[in-house]
Amino acid sequence: MGLTLVLGGTRSGKSAYAEGLARQSGLPVRYVATADPHDGSMRERIAAHAARRPPEWETVVAGDDLASLVIPGVGVLVDGLGGWIAGAMQRGPGAPRVHEEIAALARAAAGAPEPVIVVAEQAGDGLLPADALSRAWLDLLGEATQALAEHAQRAVLVVAGRALELPPSTAPGAPAGLRRHGDTLVRPGDADHAVSVLAGGPPPWLREVLARALEDDVAAYPREEETVAALAALHGRLAQEVVPTNGAAQALWLLPAALRPRLAACVHPGFTETEAALRAHGVQVTRVLRRPDDDFALDPAAVPPVADLVVVGNPASPSGTLDPLRSLLALRRPGRTVVVDEAFMDLVPGEAPSLVREALDDVIVVRSMTKSLAIPGLRAGYAVAPAPLADRLRAVRPPWSCNALALAALRALAQRPEALAAAATRAQRERTDLEQRLAEIPGLRTWPAAANYVLVRVGDGAAVAARLREAGIAVRPAGSFPGLTADDLRITARRPRDNERLAGALAAAVTR
Repeated sequence: MGLTLVLGGTRSGKSAYAEGLARQSGLPVRYVATADPHDGSMRERIAAHAARRPPEWETVVAGDDLASLVIPGVGVLVDGLGGWIAGAMQRGPGAPRVHEEIAALARAAAGAPEPVIVVAEQAGDGLLPADALSRAWLDLLGEATQALAEHAQRAVLVVAGRALELPPSTAPGAPAGLRRHGDTLVRPGDADHAVSVLAGGPPPWLREVLARALEDDVAAYPREEETVAALAALHGRLAQEVVPTNGAAQALWLLPAALRPRLAACVHPGFTETEAALRAHGVQVTRVLRRPDDDFALDPAAVPPVADLVVVGNPASPSGTLDPLRSLLALRRPGRTVVVDEAFMDLVPGEAPSLVREALDDVIVVRSMTKSLAIPGLRAGYAVAPAPLADRLRAVRPPWSCNALALAALRALAQRPEALAAAATRAQRERTDLEQRLAEIPGLRTWPAAANYVLVRVGDGAAVAARLREAGIAVRPAGSFPGLTADDLRITARRPRDNERLAGALAAAVTR
């Protein structure tokens, strides 16, 4: 759930508000006290705070290392930052150590699947103090709150007991890492193991379809009725439930304008464009992180109950995790819309856990044929949703979103389910070959995958990726995916001889 920063002046109600957030998590809570209990008047404040906290909460006194107090399975409430900084200044040399500890806390909190709530005084709402020590404290507090706000999923300012949501730190945009994609990493001539599209380009039959469409269809504005009917028939849905889009990415970018959620939960690691879209529209986003030690399995209970939009990938990228239907269905609750990004589902033989054929009134499924058809330049995607939700997506979709060539490709493949099956079989075969080769390289960790790529963790991943690049091989560093690190690499499977070359170069890069 990541980091929430609660700001406010003295007696503003910020602590009570933060305690309410901690209770809402439903988790055990570790209360990190930072005030000095040796001061008489401070002891009274501490007692008042303790009296209103649930007795089952664990209370610990903060030391120098705040980041170490963030532990799995427990919500953490630090109250408050100003007191901790004052104590740190008394215990030793101030600014450099405080900056380092705050940076460590920000990293630990931003990557935590449980909530981490930090209460801080709002710096600078008054005259500049006359003495040097107070000015130093104020400077440190202001710098620390800015550093935490940069990493926070939420920042709230409490005034007179009322909370004001602050916009994202990069509003109206999104953190740069969310807009990073594998296609930018591939140079001309590189062996491409970075882009998760089947190699070789579109099959011959599709090239013929596109050639006819180029001759017959592009002179007029695109008409999507026939394509919609074909996709509806493929998935056993009604035509009014299908919304063609300019790739799956556009369907995800329609969500904030169409649904106007109050709190969106993005399950990570996953396709980051969804969070980028939500943040660009000013939507409050919380991250729900899959755990590597649980094979990145989806935990529906980790989603905040108040989230009215949940977006999850199945199979997930870059982990390749395929979640069972029971986990996906457990995300549903009254007042919530669940969006399942199935951009890689057509690479799963049988598509057993797909929800695309289920007419659920609160579920939107987003699909793409970019991967299986090897046509990323055409942007061929669509959403499948109950008619009321589909109408809302269409209402905010630009006209002629899906071009004539993409519509022709979607229509043709919808009428050739055997081609989809063949692509899935090929993807599984190539991935299995890659997994077997990776298993022979010491020092690698991989996870079960269902699409055409494998997530690999290796020591000094940035250096390994650079060495592969020197060898003319592109892979996808996964550190920009929330919940992953610079030691994680997504590697797309290719033909056996290409996988063999990759594995040889990777083994050499690991041992170099």
